[in-house]
Amino acid sequence: MAGERATRGVLFIHSAPSALCPHVEWAAGGVLEAPVQAQWIPQPAQAGTYRTEIAWTGKPGTAAAIASALRGWNQLRFEVTEDSTSLTEGSRFSYTPELGVFHAVTGLHGDIVIPEDRLKAAVVKAALGETTLLNEIDKLLGKPWDDELETFRHAGEGAPVRWLHQVV
Repeated sequence: MAGERATRGVLFIHSAPSALCPHVEWAAGGVLEAPVQAQWIPQPAQAGTYRTEIAWTGKPGTAAAIASALRGWNQLRFEVTEDSTSLTEGSRFSYTPELGVFHAVTGLHGDIVIPEDRLKAAVVKAALGETTLLNEIDKLLGKPWDDELETFRHAGEGAPVRWLHQVV
């Protein structure tokens, strides 16, 4: 990656039906510009589905490209993270068929960073009685996605991770 700072992250496929697994590998490989051969293991939280974790290195923005390549696929649940660099913030994307995509900017230690304008909008919505401030903050932090994915995360503890490096 001449002249560019590399970052790294992990693609967590929490659940995918077997027919979708090779398509996930193909889509991730297209973004990473390297073949992906993931080690799929049964996902005990949902019969007939599989899970895998793929650690990657690449240029900043790779997590967004992976999330874009995978979003909208019915019956797929995933998260993709990207570490911050000295020049870029990190990010986290979560996806479920029911909720769609959640994106958050993350700081150096992985904490979610909420932009000022989004906090102000949450306060205004709560002040107008449209919602509660707690509900809006939960959405800004991705709580609905975390609630839905938590069962799948715990069911996959101890799964093997495979590192991939982007070709540039």
